[in-house]
Amino acid sequence: MSRKTKKTETKSIDDSKYKIETRLIYGKAVSPSWDYSHHLTPPISSTTTFRLDSVERGAQGFAEFAHSGKVKPDKTPIYIYDRLGEPNKDILEENLAYVEKGEMAVTFTSGMAAISAVLGILAKSGDEIISHHTLYGCTISLFNNWYPKFNIEVNYSDLTNLKNLEEKISDKTKAIYLETPANPNLDIIDIPQLRKIIDKINDKRDEKNKINIVADNTFATPFCQRPIELGADFTVHSLTKGISGFGTEMGGAVIGKKKYSDLLLLYRKDFGAVLNNRSAWTILTYGLPSLALRQKRQIDTAQKIAEFLESHKLIKYVNYPGLQSFKYYKLSQKLMRDFDGNFAPGSMIFFALKGKDAADSREKGRQLMNYIAKNAYTITLAVSLGNTRTLIEHPASMTHSVVPADKLEERGIDPGGVRVAVGLENADDIIKDIKKALKTIE
Repeated sequence: MSRKTKKTETKSIDDSKYKIETRLIYGKAVSPSWDYSHHLTPPISSTTTFRLDSVERGAQGFAEFAHSGKVKPDKTPIYIYDRLGEPNKDILEENLAYVEKGEMAVTFTSGMAAISAVLGILAKSGDEIISHHTLYGCTISLFNNWYPKFNIEVNYSDLTNLKNLEEKISDKTKAIYLETPANPNLDIIDIPQLRKIIDKINDKRDEKNKINIVADNTFATPFCQRPIELGADFTVHSLTKGISGFGTEMGGAVIGKKKYSDLLLLYRKDFGAVLNNRSAWTILTYGLPSLALRQKRQIDTAQKIAEFLESHKLIKYVNYPGLQSFKYYKLSQKLMRDFDGNFAPGSMIFFALKGKDAADSREKGRQLMNYIAKNAYTITLAVSLGNTRTLIEHPASMTHSVVPADKLEERGIDPGGVRVAVGLENADDIIKDIKKALKTIE
């Protein structure tokens, strides 16, 4: 049966009339990247190299790669080599672009590769990036250890307060980089307000010198928040986390405007940070279709845990977007909305224990986590997030150990802070294990 005939078979179905949760399960009935309309599950691509019918076809494939202007939108790609592209990645990218409301998506082997790629195409030697001061530890390491070698300056600012941002921006500024909610303290950045500020500055700049806003949406996932809808130019993800959802695959993605897809594809090809095709298939088949279901459960559980922690006599504070006591509660309600417009505060919690001083608070946090590591059934001492299992860790010692102890508070990180990534367990069981752990430090 010809591709043209197959397209006719599904043409009567307007998938845009269905809800996002449903479309994440079905994707596109027919994709130019791969027609899988007769497969209940998309088939896995397990080859790194593709057969070519002729030298001319191979030449055409190389000529069309990363030259989107020369290719018709619905044309079937000519696959040559996995590093240039393959079906599972291409279909996953279509779905990621859709769910994040971007024009295109390009996948990478990890979240850090995605961050490196998007900033790699936006900034060159002599340029400047302004970043929120609270970031994932490896992103800080990238900015502090490697960008100086490329003569790219990164200036940190508290982007929860945008009043002074215009004064910090110079002619060299090419990107504003942020996480929201931020890792690990859950700072929330007002992207729509940031967009207004950047638009005002960009109005005075030519196209090649305009400033782009890049938002890491890993903590929220597209279920809870879509930064491009809010005003960001690019969204980046560690697909390893909430989108993959099961802790089995590593990956990253950049979503944004179509005009940047060729540069990102070239960057991926030349730097080699290519998402494994089996990981792409797993995320496409299991991760995205279950995203809404998992997030709803995790949000409900996180709310209950956060409320329990907030009410406990040993807890100094709890940062969770769903708590009215949270500093950015009102802003969270404005930005963090699910596909149907409901408030979706996410599955991440950051809290600290009371102590005589900061050192005592940190020591009690250490005791709590060590007890949990050895005795809890529903909570695991481990880094990462978005997993089926609830994970607990100490950022100052683990994910953010790149930050010197005397600089943690400058970064908005409580040295005694504890980060919890809520999983799919029963909420009462998780709270039961936390109660037991808290009793050991009373």
